[in-house]
Amino acid sequence: MLNSSIDAPKRGFSSTVSEADLSNVRLSEAHDADLHASNLTNWQQEYDQTSRGSFYGRIVELPFDGLQVFCEHTSQALQQKCVVWPDSVWLGIPLAHQEESRINGLTVRQDTIMCRPGGCDFQLSTPQDYDLYGLVVDRSKLIKMASIHGVELNWKELTEYGRLGVPAKTLEEVRFVLARLLSVQNKTTPSRLQQDIVMMALLEVLKEETPQPAKTQSYFHRKKVVDCARQFLDHHLDEAVTVTQLCEIANVSRRTLQYSFESILGVSPIQYLRISRLNGVRRALVKADKSQSVSDIAAQWGFWHLSQFAQDYKQLFGESPSTTLAGLND
Repeated sequence: MLNSSIDAPKRGFSSTVSEADLSNVRLSEAHDADLHASNLTNWQQEYDQTSRGSFYGRIVELPFDGLQVFCEHTSQALQQKCVVWPDSVWLGIPLAHQEESRINGLTVRQDTIMCRPGGCDFQLSTPQDYDLYGLVVDRSKLIKMASIHGVELNWKELTEYGRLGVPAKTLEEVRFVLARLLSVQNKTTPSRLQQDIVMMALLEVLKEETPQPAKTQSYFHRKKVVDCARQFLDHHLDEAVTVTQLCEIANVSRRTLQYSFESILGVSPIQYLRISRLNGVRRALVKADKSQSVSDIAAQWGFWHLSQFAQDYKQLFGESPSTTLAGLND
């Protein structure tokens, strides 16, 4: 059984984890995107908030040996960098009737789900008020169950494409099963039966899936442009990087750079840089000790006009940087 509590965040930031009485269901809540990202067991994640307002995140998780099922809610739009544990497979199933999301720049619609192997970096762009079911299973456990039930697994589809098409009826049935399993009122179903139900739902999806790869070379070029620019930006967040520099680094025109960022990430290059730096400041403020000031931390991230920085920060996160530093958002 996984731990039912985590280390408390510094200075009162709201991030709580509890376990429902008589149930294996584990509930965590947070009011900071990065603290929320750390609440998902055995994942390595970093979340940047991209829409304006205070953040609320909730994870309802059912952990087993070599198997994890969860439902994640996030109130604000996010850019997510994710890695799940090695030698596993992750399926991400958005709840019905939501705005489109993206995995590695590929659009996820009503009839598609997400799929990535463990130990592999991937990026998600998710909208406001987003809900997602997640299933992670050890590769060996999946192979064994598929063999028992006569399901043929196509590892190329599961590990390379990022998204899979699934019939609407199958998705509806799987969502219903997962919702029941993750209910905190579900106190009587034995653990072994719960695991079997999850695995059968997973196999049902994999029996029906069809690959949804990127269809054009244009996507791969745009993705390469964005990856190149992001790598440069991530190593120069405290510098006044210009669009001209990014064009030179990626060896493309300004128009191509703009289109690549907007189609892959849903934001412009300048928006991406600004949002990344503001989220970097927030992470530093949350971890700061009493000897550090807002102005010192802002300067470390390249913000020299403090009044404009404070205004931009409050617009994005719904509170002033000094409030974040003081840890008053209980």
